[in-house]
Amino acid sequence: MLARVTSKLNIKVFLFVLKHKKTRFCLTLPKARAINETHSIQPCKCKCNTTTSLHLTHFNIQIPHHHQNDTQIPLTMPQNDDIRFISSSIKIPLPSSKPKPTSPFKTLHSHFTNATNSFSHLIHSFTTHSTQLTRSVLQKSHSLCSTSLSLNAANRSPPLSLSSAEETQLKTRQNEERVLISEVLVRNKDGEELERKDLEAEAAQALKACRPNSALTVREVQDDVHRIINSGYFCSCVPVAVDTRDGIRLVFQVEPNQEFQGLVCEGANVIPAKFLENSFRNGYGKVINLRRLDEAISSINDWYMERGLFAMVSAVEILSGGILRLQVSEAEVNNISIRFLDRKTGETTVGKTKPETILRQITTKKGQVYSMHQGKRDVETVLTMGIMEDVSIIPQPADTGKVDLVMNVVERPSGGFSAGGGISSGITSGPLRGLIGSFAYSHRNVFGRNQKLNVSLERGQVDLIVRANYTDPWIQGDDKRTSGTIMVQNSRTPGTIVHGNLDGNSSLTIGRITGGVELSRPIRPKWSGTAGLIFQRAGVCDNNGVPIIRDRYNSPLTASGNTHDDTLLGKIETVYTGSGEHGSSMFVLNMEQGLPLLPDWLSFTRVNARARKGVEIGPTRLNLSLSGGHVVGNFSPYEAFAIGGTNSVRGYEEGGVGSGRSYVVGSGEISFPMMKPVECVIFSDYGTDLGSGSTVPGDPAGARNKPGSGYGYGLGIRVDSPLGPLRLEYAFNDKKEKRFHFGVGYRN
Repeated sequence: MLARVTSKLNIKVFLFVLKHKKTRFCLTLPKARAINETHSIQPCKCKCNTTTSLHLTHFNIQIPHHHQNDTQIPLTMPQNDDIRFISSSIKIPLPSSKPKPTSPFKTLHSHFTNATNSFSHLIHSFTTHSTQLTRSVLQKSHSLCSTSLSLNAANRSPPLSLSSAEETQLKTRQNEERVLISEVLVRNKDGEELERKDLEAEAAQALKACRPNSALTVREVQDDVHRIINSGYFCSCVPVAVDTRDGIRLVFQVEPNQEFQGLVCEGANVIPAKFLENSFRNGYGKVINLRRLDEAISSINDWYMERGLFAMVSAVEILSGGILRLQVSEAEVNNISIRFLDRKTGETTVGKTKPETILRQITTKKGQVYSMHQGKRDVETVLTMGIMEDVSIIPQPADTGKVDLVMNVVERPSGGFSAGGGISSGITSGPLRGLIGSFAYSHRNVFGRNQKLNVSLERGQVDLIVRANYTDPWIQGDDKRTSGTIMVQNSRTPGTIVHGNLDGNSSLTIGRITGGVELSRPIRPKWSGTAGLIFQRAGVCDNNGVPIIRDRYNSPLTASGNTHDDTLLGKIETVYTGSGEHGSSMFVLNMEQGLPLLPDWLSFTRVNARARKGVEIGPTRLNLSLSGGHVVGNFSPYEAFAIGGTNSVRGYEEGGVGSGRSYVVGSGEISFPMMKPVECVIFSDYGTDLGSGSTVPGDPAGARNKPGSGYGYGLGIRVDSPLGPLRLEYAFNDKKEKRFHFGVGYRN
C-alpha cells in the first residue's frame, strides 16, 4: 500500500521594518501559541519612548492536517496610516493522491518489445518520487517561511482600493525595491548562536545575495532562504529584519535537522537488509542531510529497477530521537490468469490448451513481487512451447497494493502436414548425389497438454527412414520439468562411409530397427541432461536387399557373425548451450553403454564429445569447433567413427580420411557479412583417427587405403533460407584434390 502524504503547505508570514516620522523604534511580534491569542505592541526596549498601535487585516495561517481543512487566525489591531504590511507565501506541492499501480500497467506485447515504453512512466516516477518524499519530510516537520520587506514614506496616504492588475504591478514594484542591509547573521530559532559552528558555516556558505552592506530585494532574500533549505541540513529558515542603530540587521533563524540515530524500514521484503544498512551507514550520529537522504532513497529505488521489480520507497518520516522511518511498497502478485485471443479478430475465445499447462511453465508465482525481467523470461518460455503464436502479459491493479497478471495468448494451428528436403551424407556419387525428400505429419498439442506426435518419411536414392515419436515435454506430477519421449524408427542408409563401394553397381545398405525411451530435464541454467534406453537390431544388405556378413575384402560386416547385431544401449547425455544462436558456445558430452542381457547382444562403451565457440572480431566472426570420441568393447564395424566429408574434413569425400575406434576433428571458420542474406566463409579442417583404424573389426579403412589423417581448406558462401542455411563450399585437401560440398544447416 502506498502511503498518502500531506497536501500543499501554504504559510503566510509577516515581518516588519517600521519608520515613524523622525522617531526610531523597534517592533517585535511574538510567536503565536494558540488560536485567537491577542498580541499587543510594547514600548521599544531601546528607550525611544514610542508606542504604536497597529491594525492588521486578513492575516491567515493555513495549517495542513489529515482533513486538509484551513484554520484561520484573525488578528485585529487599530489602524495606523503610516505603516503598511505586505505578505508573501511559499507553496511547495506534494503528491496529492495515492500512487496507483495502474499507471505503469500497459500491454506487454510479444517478446516484451514494447515493455520499455509501457513502463517508462513508472521508471520516471521512481526517479522523481524520492525528491518529493524528502520535501514532504521537510514540510511535515516545520514551516518554511519567507518575508517581504517594505519601507514607506512617513506621510503616505492610506491605500486605496485597487484593481487586480494594479495590485500585481504594485507588488512587483515593491518586491523590486531594495533595502540596505548592514549585517547578516545566522542564528537558531531563538535568535541565539548555533551550538555547531559547522552548521552555521553551511548556512552562511549557502547565501549568495545576502551580504553585509548590500542592498537587497525581497526576492533575493527569498532565494537565499531556499538555498539554505536546499543545503539539506535545516528543516526551517525564517529571515528576520531588525532595525538597529548601525542599520538593518538581517538574521536567518534556522533549525537544524535531528541527528540520525536509527532506521526503521517497513514493507521491504525483497531487498537485502545489508543493502539498507550500507545505504545509511555513513550517516549514523550525524545531522540528517535531506539531499543525502534523497540519494539513499534513489539508490533503493534503483536497486528495485535494476531487477525489474515493481516496488519503490513510498513514504519517509523523521521520528523523534532521530529515527528515520521508510515505508516501502512492493507490488506482490495476487492472481495469474490465462486469456485466449482469436488469431483473426483478437477477441476472447476458448482455447485448446489447458491453462494449467501454460501456468506450470512460468516462474512467476502468487505472493512474489512482480518482476518485469522475470515476466519477460516467462513470455519467452511460453513461446518456446511451440504452440503459441503470440504471448503478452498485462499487469492489472488488485486490492491492497497487489497486482493481477493476465497472460494473453494466441494459439497456433496445432497440427498439419509438411514437406521438405535435405542432403544425405551417405551418397558420394550419382546424378542426385545425397538428395533426399521428406514428408511429415505433426501435432503440437495433443490433449491440450503440449504433448507432441510426429510421423515422418524420408526418401532418397538409397535412404529410406520411417520415424514416429511421441513426446511429453513435462511429465505430469514432476516438479523438475522432466520430459519423456517414445521413439520407433526403421531406417535404411548407405554403408559407403565406412565400407566404400563393392564392385559393379552394387553398394552396401545398413538397415536398422530402433525403439526406445528417453527422459530429459534441465539441470541448471543453459544445462540439460538426457537418459535413455534404446534397443537396436542392425544388419547389412546388398542393393537387392539380400543380407550379407562380409564385404568384397572378406572383412566381417557384423560383430556377432550373424546377419544382424542386437544391442540394448543405455544412454546418458549432457548439453550446454549459450544463447542458442549459431556461433555461441556449445558443449555436448554423450556416453552409450551396450548392455549384454543376452549372450548374443553386443557389449561396448562409446564416448563422444563436441564443443563450439564463436568470437566476434569487428564485423567478422571466428568460429572454432572440436570433436572427438572413443569406443571400447565389441562393436559393429559400421559403428566406427567416420572422418571426412561436408560435416567433417572438407576436401575429402564422406569417410575419405578414415574410420576408427577413436577420432579427433578440429575446424576453424571466419565468416564475413556480404549482402544479406549472403555471407562469405573461409575455413580450414583437420581430422585423424589417432592410429585406431586397424583396431576396427575387419580394418575397413586399411583395406581401402584411407590415410587415417588429413586436412582441408577453402572458401564458400552461405545463404539463409526457410530450410536453414544453404552452404556451398569449395575445398582443397592435403593431396591437392579439389571438391565441392553442398549442405543444408550448420555444421555439427
